[in-house]
Amino acid sequence: MNNRDSLQIIEHEIALMVRLTTTHSPKLGGLDRAEYVLLSELDQHSPLGINALAENLKLSLSTASRQVATLETKKFIRRFPSPENGRISLIEMTEAGEQILQRVQEKRKKAYAEVLENWSTEEIDILQKNLSRLNQDFKQWRSKNR
Repeated sequence: MNNRDSLQIIEHEIALMVRLTTTHSPKLGGLDRAEYVLLSELDQHSPLGINALAENLKLSLSTASRQVATLETKKFIRRFPSPENGRISLIEMTEAGEQILQRVQEKRKKAYAEVLENWSTEEIDILQKNLSRLNQDFKQWRSKNR
């Protein structure tokens, strides 16, 4: 098999994985994919301004703003003025946001544990390292190709 064939298979497998995981996501706790990713980012790097949040997730500012507004309406996040610059709003999760994220993460982790139950610890470690690397490389690629 040549490199071109491998790249085509990789592209197809990633598209299929996104489809399979996205389809199952609503059954794992009431957050859609965009809400889950945004809350996860805030969980790791809170508080953030909307510009930093958009940049970290490689979203347009308008998309990030819409997603933030949706989560704010649901009371999963809150905005507050930056202590350094009151003209800038910072965003952080509320207790309700933390609770739903934790619930969904537990359900997702359980689902992945079931899917990967026949994988060795070494295989799971390799998958984790390669997925992390792939996501980092995609972020760098997106930054260069905007």
